[in-house]
Amino acid sequence: MKVNGVTIDDTYAEAFPVYASRVLITAATTALAETAALVATGFATSVIGCSAEAGIDRYVLPNETPDGRPGVMIMVVHPSKKQVKSNLVERVSECVLTAATTAVFNGLDSEETVPVKIHYFGDGYEYQTSVGGRSVWAIPILEGDFICEETYGVQKGVAGGNFFIYGDSQGSALLAAQAAVDAIKSVEGTITPFPGGIVASGSKVGCPTYSTFMKASTHHRLAPTLREKVPDSYVPEGVKSIYEIVICGLNEEVITEAMKRGMLAATHAAGIMVISAGNYGGELGPFKFHLHEILREYADNE
Repeated sequence: MKVNGVTIDDTYAEAFPVYASRVLITAATTALAETAALVATGFATSVIGCSAEAGIDRYVLPNETPDGRPGVMIMVVHPSKKQVKSNLVERVSECVLTAATTAVFNGLDSEETVPVKIHYFGDGYEYQTSVGGRSVWAIPILEGDFICEETYGVQKGVAGGNFFIYGDSQGSALLAAQAAVDAIKSVEGTITPFPGGIVASGSKVGCPTYSTFMKASTHHRLAPTLREKVPDSYVPEGVKSIYEIVICGLNEEVITEAMKRGMLAATHAAGIMVISAGNYGGELGPFKFHLHEILREYADNE
């Protein structure tokens, strides 16, 4: 099947279940909220080596926030609910509490919640108040009071939605990947946790050469520079660069929509030869996102 002249592999992206939570960070300006959000979601690309996967979900207008200030919604996911809680505590206390003019509020309405108690930083001088109808704590700090909610929604979500973009040059693949990430940003309830939303170093499970200390290693079958060096390369002739887009989300529906918008955007870029996806034969997780099913209505007439 082809879409906009680009071959779409008859394969699927395999994803796994996680717990997800969202935090709304507000500040005096969008730029200040964004700075705190970027720091709070740092070192959170993959649970292979990070304590969580995290990223910016969306930007929030002042008329949508409890305190009437601009905000940025972030999402944190992990297979363990306990780990989501610990990440919220660490990331809010170390990266948002310390950021200028910020406040934090629960960003997810759900039946399950986790406590994020950071008011103890107030050393007994903290006090409870109300902001926008929400019960919050005020912690006296250098610039004034830091406002924070301490109960955050958590729900089951999906991590590992993905697709690969094969280009005839690094430039073409990169431009397509950037277009894909920009398109995915419009889907609320999703994040692309890797730097700039783009995975440059796709990995495989295990590392035969250094198995004693490496649990993941380069996806050698998808490395274009190894095409003529390994007998089982997946890289088609003419492909010079490949980027992967990984998506985490609140449910299967938003992952499907994000993949659709991202892949369609990538097919409009010049020099793109193939769109594919990564899976582990069903061993990673129960969620399967079939590319042909997602893009069938957009297939070129043959």
